[in-house]
Amino acid sequence: MGEEKKRGPKPRVSDEEILQVFRQSADPVLTASEVSTELPIKRRSVYDRLVQLEEVDTLESKKVGGRTTVWWLPNYTSTSTTDRD
Repeated sequence: MGEEKKRGPKPRVSDEEILQVFRQSADPVLTASEVSTELPIKRRSVYDRLVQLEEVDTLESKKVGGRTTVWWLPNYTSTSTTDRD
C-alpha cells in the first residue's frame, strides 16, 4: 500500500531562520521563491512572512517586474564593491 501524506501541525519557521537564509546567501537580494527553497514552508507563506519582516523594518524590498519582488537585509554591504576614481 502507498504511503499516506503526513498529517499534523504545519512546520514552523522562526523569523531568525528566515533572516539566516539572507545572511548565508552569496546573493544580496532574494525572491520569496529562493527563500522558500531553503525552508520547509511554501512560497506563499514565505512571502507573507517577508512582508511582515519589512513592516517592522527588518527587511527591505523592491518590485523588479510585473510580479517579482526582491528582498534584502537593510544593513547589507557588499564586500565586492570597487572604488571609482
